[in-house]
Amino acid sequence: MDLAANSTTCLVCDSKLVKNGKTAAGTQRWRCRSCGSSQSRKRPDVTRREQLRRFVSWLIGKQSQAEIDHTGTGRSFRRLTAWCWDVQPQLPPTETVYHAVMVDGLWVGTWCLLIALSDTGSVLAWQWCGGESTAAWTALLEQIPAPAVLVSDGGSGLPSALRRTWPETKHQRCLFHLQMNTTRHLTRKPRTTAGRALRRLVMALSTIDQNDETEAINWQLQLDHWWQNFGHLTEERTLFRDGKWGYKHAPLRKAWHLIRNVLRKGTLFTYIQYGNPRTTSALEGGINSQIRAVLRTHRGMTQAHMKRAAEWFLTLHELTLDNALKHASYPTKNKPPEQANEEHHPDETPSLYDTGLTAEEGLWTRTGWAGRT
Repeated sequence: MDLAANSTTCLVCDSKLVKNGKTAAGTQRWRCRSCGSSQSRKRPDVTRREQLRRFVSWLIGKQSQAEIDHTGTGRSFRRLTAWCWDVQPQLPPTETVYHAVMVDGLWVGTWCLLIALSDTGSVLAWQWCGGESTAAWTALLEQIPAPAVLVSDGGSGLPSALRRTWPETKHQRCLFHLQMNTTRHLTRKPRTTAGRALRRLVMALSTIDQNDETEAINWQLQLDHWWQNFGHLTEERTLFRDGKWGYKHAPLRKAWHLIRNVLRKGTLFTYIQYGNPRTTSALEGGINSQIRAVLRTHRGMTQAHMKRAAEWFLTLHELTLDNALKHASYPTKNKPPEQANEEHHPDETPSLYDTGLTAEEGLWTRTGWAGRT
């Protein structure tokens, strides 16, 4: 906070002050040797810093407002720290080039929070948006130097943003999300033999060794064998009861096209060649789940307050509290409105309708018996 520091100069004679004990509240008392005046100086910067420190400790911690304020309702804590909601935490610009970066989106109310995490577990940047669009992903990637590999869950808008922002960066599709999406189409217990075989192949991706390229080749050969045996099922069409034609095995067809598109784009086995993480579990199961825990602890906050809580959590994940307070953006004080430079000249044209009283309208102040004067 850029507030005035404590002065050790007498306000009466401008002489140097010396310490003269403390008040009952523990505030330092100062005394002037020249004129003998004794006084204590208020430190609004220290007061506001401690208020912000307590506010952030409550926001990220598990204590209630009453517990941290040692009162029954926590009303004093809310009153003293109401201004802290306007303090916006910020991370310093990222200058380090990492080997791999993981990205994922988290919904906070009606806002989507895009987070970038390095392969070493460092939060690099975040971006608020209304959805996982190309513009939103581009705004996030522009904050970070281009890594060698980007790991994502295959969200919409990311591939085009990656080609535009980091054209030389390789893409790794998260295997866990691929397995979950396939299960969403086939269910955990598919009824058909083709569905069970396809899901078994997809779940076997977790067993492929990162350093063994032969296992990846054998997996693709097994997928080709599945297509030779069951590929015709994805093209079969039938007439439904509503009189419309459609694919007979639509869930199987969706799962097959999902896997085939990932293979065609070359984003399935990037980790074998570049040694990058093959899932976004460090982000989804780490940062995202902890943010959800913070919001669940302080449930009932407004959407703006939930966004601020997520920002403070991400900031304190990388910076100490003292450094976070230094990098935070503080609100400016309200300034009085500026006076107009030009003088106001009243309109000399007579008003056709106004608030004044005229005798013609019969609204003039009456005297005599009617006016009771």
